[in-house]
Amino acid sequence: MKKNTPNHPAPLHYRVEIADLHAHLFRVTLTIRQPTALQRVSLPVWIPGSYLVREFSKNLQRLQARQGARALATTVQLDKCSWEIVCAPDKPLVLSYEVYANDNSVRTAWLDATRGFFNGTSLCLRVEGQEQAPHELEIPASKAIAGWSVATGLAAQKINKQGFGSYQAANYDELVDSPVELGCFWSGSFTACGVPHRFVVAGAPATFDGERLLADTRKICETAIHFWHGNKKPPHKTYLFMLNAVDDGYGGLEHRNSTALICNRKDLPRLGEAKTAEGYTTLRGLISHEYFHTWNVKRLRPADFERYQYGGENYTQLLWFFEGFTSYYDDLLLRRAGLLDDAGYLKLLNKTINQVMQTPGRLVQSVAQASFDAWVKYYRQDENTPNATVSYYTKGALVALCFDLTLRKEGRRSASTLDDVMRALWLRCKAGPMREADFAAVLQELGGRSFGKEIASWVHGTTELPLKELLQRHGVGVLEEPAQLAQRLGLRVTETQGIQVKTVLRGGAAERAGFAAGDEWLGVEPATARASKPVGDSWRLGKLDELTLYAGGSKKVIALVARDKRLLRLDLAMPAASTTWRLVVQDAALASQWLAPAR
Repeated sequence: MKKNTPNHPAPLHYRVEIADLHAHLFRVTLTIRQPTALQRVSLPVWIPGSYLVREFSKNLQRLQARQGARALATTVQLDKCSWEIVCAPDKPLVLSYEVYANDNSVRTAWLDATRGFFNGTSLCLRVEGQEQAPHELEIPASKAIAGWSVATGLAAQKINKQGFGSYQAANYDELVDSPVELGCFWSGSFTACGVPHRFVVAGAPATFDGERLLADTRKICETAIHFWHGNKKPPHKTYLFMLNAVDDGYGGLEHRNSTALICNRKDLPRLGEAKTAEGYTTLRGLISHEYFHTWNVKRLRPADFERYQYGGENYTQLLWFFEGFTSYYDDLLLRRAGLLDDAGYLKLLNKTINQVMQTPGRLVQSVAQASFDAWVKYYRQDENTPNATVSYYTKGALVALCFDLTLRKEGRRSASTLDDVMRALWLRCKAGPMREADFAAVLQELGGRSFGKEIASWVHGTTELPLKELLQRHGVGVLEEPAQLAQRLGLRVTETQGIQVKTVLRGGAAERAGFAAGDEWLGVEPATARASKPVGDSWRLGKLDELTLYAGGSKKVIALVARDKRLLRLDLAMPAASTTWRLVVQDAALASQWLAPAR
């Protein structure tokens, strides 16, 4: 990419400044060197990787246009996120506006007196007709943020030691795929397979063990690079992790050579603690997940995403592959990196299996349908979501598991694992757009037969996956244990202030009794004739587990429920015993061929 110089400025220049820290306002100045006579600009309605229309333009205000010293009054808003400016095409057009930034997530923008963060999809107007031209981003230092630094995956053009200055992007896609972190963050670095990596953490407490985080992340990165390329170098020349540690939050968003992460502050590794806390294991899985996306979705990607359409939904049926298969490998690569043992990995896999098995929607919607409906179902969840849909993350991970173990079981060729399928797809699709037909073709090539029936059943169907058989064939035992009471009843509840019903699962005892989401379960009494019921035989419930205490051996009880200020008496048949799975290693040598194969 040719560098911009004073004599050859970028066709498009964005200057992002702090307008008001306490009002959470960024000020953006966009200079278009060669506008059209009717120049259109627009702000995306979504950010790639997060499949929901978020209406970023709702936070844009005070849009003004000028050419030289002359203000232009001919700016017309065309729709919710697009504008057209009538201007002279031979003079630079300068647009200025403010953006409200008060969403402390990885998807939008944030600004207060302690930290700043933004994605280009929230701040940078798209200049229609010039999307493929070089873009320059300038972030100047100022007194308001003295002591702050800047971190971004964009290529630096001219910056100071704190990172303030100018950055360049080859096009609009690269600009908005490179989030920016600002503040007094912790920063560390390491090299993985010859590639420089940087990790910045905002909000870390004094007990934070940064060296451990760097060491573990390096193992994750090296394992992922070896997975895809063996001893060759990966496609990215540098990589940046940006982690925001907060009191309560979790998530991540992948980018081409960086990722934005958010986690609970208490889940960070702590100085002097050798034991790995469960929360830190979760964080390492998140790091592994987003880093794997560097290959699987940011480069190898659905053909539907070959060119992003920023003005509306971009549909694909392949999120089961790009999110689900990534979810399969995120924890598996932790095992292969030596950050988990077999038991630790199986515990995480066990959790995924039980989540899917306890979701009635798995029998209603296929993972291909769930992928397509992500915009209206997965990202707009309500009380009926578990009954109507299935997660393409969790079930997609189990679909990957089934393909992997089936390939290993049949072993018709030496290259007969899902690992090999992923690498073959990378080469077949030239690290670019992929279709389901490509996946089917590679499966057939490496597996020695058509996998059309499996794809139809596991991806496009709703039949149960052959998990138990495949796991047992690979040295993993499946034990059945008594299920929790909530699962037996078919309920999901919270118990912070009494028992609040969040979801009533399809086909369960609670649904048959007439429970509804939003109910407060107050108490219980035996289902005996009211005239013969002794005084004081009704009991207040504080926790769901108290139900068995007061129901005794009764097969039926009366549930006392509050709904819309009304008190209801529901006839509840006590559910029969049911089970969940617990995975254990039964043949360590056999299991290790899958969980920790030799490189």
